[in-house]
Amino acid sequence: MPHTTIQPDGWVPPRGYANGVVATGRMLFTGGMVGWDPTKAEPTFPTSFEAQFDQALANVMAVVQKAGGAATDVVRMTVYVTDKREYLGALKAVGAAWKKHLGRHYPAMALVQVAALVEDAAKVEIEATAVL
Repeated sequence: MPHTTIQPDGWVPPRGYANGVVATGRMLFTGGMVGWDPTKAEPTFPTSFEAQFDQALANVMAVVQKAGGAATDVVRMTVYVTDKREYLGALKAVGAAWKKHLGRHYPAMALVQVAALVEDAAKVEIEATAVL
């Protein structure tokens, strides 16, 4: 399904996200995905933020792909982090993980620092909406 990015006139273009997306189709909402291997009976977390971010994105995309979608079908994403400074310090690795899983596709996004996530070892949790 085609998606249209919305950019109000006169606004400076965003870097790494879209201000808005218009889409038509079947909607998929992922749960919050953390950076563990969901195929393990007793999942464990990598210690680095970078590795957790990469795995969380991989988990989101596995759900999108199972539903028949692709990276370009993701229209909205919310990223929850427990430490904004750790996220900012990892931007180069975050960008590499993004490129690996979503290429140059940038949905409407929000990033929120939270006090904690349900899984104590989790540093990041990502949820997404895709329109297939």
